[in-house]
Amino acid sequence: MAGTAAIRTGDLEALGRLLAANPDFANVQIEGRKGGYRTPLHVVADWPGYFPNGPAVTRLLLAHGADPNGGTEGFGRQETPLHWAASSDDVDVAEALIDGGADIGAMGGSIAGGTPLDNGVGYGCWRVARLLVQRGARVDKLWHAAALGMLGRTEELLRDTTPEEINNAFWQACAGGQRRAAELLLAHGADLNWAPDYAKGTSLDQARGIDTGRAALVSWLEERSARR
Repeated sequence: MAGTAAIRTGDLEALGRLLAANPDFANVQIEGRKGGYRTPLHVVADWPGYFPNGPAVTRLLLAHGADPNGGTEGFGRQETPLHWAASSDDVDVAEALIDGGADIGAMGGSIAGGTPLDNGVGYGCWRVARLLVQRGARVDKLWHAAALGMLGRTEELLRDTTPEEINNAFWQACAGGQRRAAELLLAHGADLNWAPDYAKGTSLDQARGIDTGRAALVSWLEERSARR
């Protein structure tokens, strides 16, 4: 589809012509290669993120009436474009969406049907997770606070919690590389070797993988023949 190609390649001129000729395109439901439907804003926010001119494409679509809170169809949930930006850690597109009216508290995410912050923290997309907190997202779950290293908030949320929630928060703290939060949770009885049923590996496995974002950048540079 020409519109999808223009979005993914960041061709602002082609996208502008398409929107001028067909204003409804800003909110059309586009069929994906693997099924389901999404809006043009979902396309620019889709994994792996960081498409050329992504923030400018987002702003252009919004300027032509794209709904920043439009949902998907055929996925069994109603994720917004901000959910998808959170899942790809594209912080610039996420910021453009928030500036354009995206609801930071929208439900329907692929992580437990939750908010964009659930997606950001759950997928280890720390840039967008921190942006969401900066822009007012509520940190009301222990695992959110622990993964983001928010010690004061972690202590507050520890006052009314279960052993399983403590174990999960400890695991998430290790995933986020948050040693002090992990120490705090271990002191409150966290199981050092607990592993969740939604992922593989222990807290140690997660701690070893905290540089995934850096690894993605290294791969991108190496693909372009960057030298050490």
